[in-house]
Amino acid sequence: MSPRPLEGASSPRRGDEHRYEKLHGPDDWLTIGCRTYMDTHDNWHYNVCINLIPAAQSTPIPTFGTAPTARNVEAAFLLSCSARHTRRAYASDLEDWFAFCQAMSVDPLAASRAHVDTWARTLAEIDGRTPATIARKLSAVSGFFHYAVNEDLIGRNPVAAVRRPKVGSDTQSTGLDRDELAALIAAARNDGPRTNALVLLLALNGLRISEALGADATDLDQERGHRVLRITRKGGKKSTIPLAPRTSEALDAYLDGRITGPLFSTSTGARLDQPAVWRTLRRLAAVAVPAKSASLHPHDLRHAFVTLSLDAGASLRDVQDAAGHADPRTTRRYDRARYNLDRHPTYALAGLIS
Repeated sequence: MSPRPLEGASSPRRGDEHRYEKLHGPDDWLTIGCRTYMDTHDNWHYNVCINLIPAAQSTPIPTFGTAPTARNVEAAFLLSCSARHTRRAYASDLEDWFAFCQAMSVDPLAASRAHVDTWARTLAEIDGRTPATIARKLSAVSGFFHYAVNEDLIGRNPVAAVRRPKVGSDTQSTGLDRDELAALIAAARNDGPRTNALVLLLALNGLRISEALGADATDLDQERGHRVLRITRKGGKKSTIPLAPRTSEALDAYLDGRITGPLFSTSTGARLDQPAVWRTLRRLAAVAVPAKSASLHPHDLRHAFVTLSLDAGASLRDVQDAAGHADPRTTRRYDRARYNLDRHPTYALAGLIS
């Protein structure tokens, strides 16, 4: 029996109340698609069409007749991912794949390599997606099919032999230079205590935006004479980072004695989200670095942290550890993008010819 055709389901989105329900014990049932509450920590909602998954059964994928739907497999696959950020990213990528399959009138579980190749070409040549984005989406969909194969739901992974786009070793961004970062920090200080504390934390500690916004006020602590913040890194890894005195003072001024709730919150007490930070940075950039007001994003501050820390004399290993990079080549890539411009032979040649 062939898999049941894809049924309509809304994509992961903000503004609804469909969330994963917490499992409390081996006899509990996980309901997805009803009013339950989980993953409020990152303010993201997972909304997928699935019936009931018995938590204690060895095969946690419900079926209609004998065939599981793609949405059921999606839900089970997402539940196998331990990191919230990974679940959110995979859910978004799978939604793109499901939308393509819907347009092609093919069940995602019955798709062939030709369908995947067509989708990849569509992303590249029609949608104009970057190689890195396409590679990430193919990786997510491959993980989805790999999960289905391991659960004996389908016979093979149609993404396995698909050629992935080559991703360059250099990042496209050059971050901010010393003067630009100083101007941005000054603009943040004038904007208010929350903005000042957030920008200092992103710039002077090089945090990913998800790491900064995922922290709580209770994560601030003292350790061996250092003011520290405990964060959750990419992949769910826990890390303790020291705070420079000016960052610590800015956080204290912003919190104003508050010791509970999200580290960065809105006026209603909700956790500050990423779109709000993007808007704030673009607004600050319009004043501090007008040339980058249309392109500045939180990762530029992380990029600046890496390059300027190396300029300040920090070792590559120390910067790698501080940035949470598993591979030093990732850290080096940030710095290489800048020096590819600063040290380009065109300047030496132009001087020679003149």
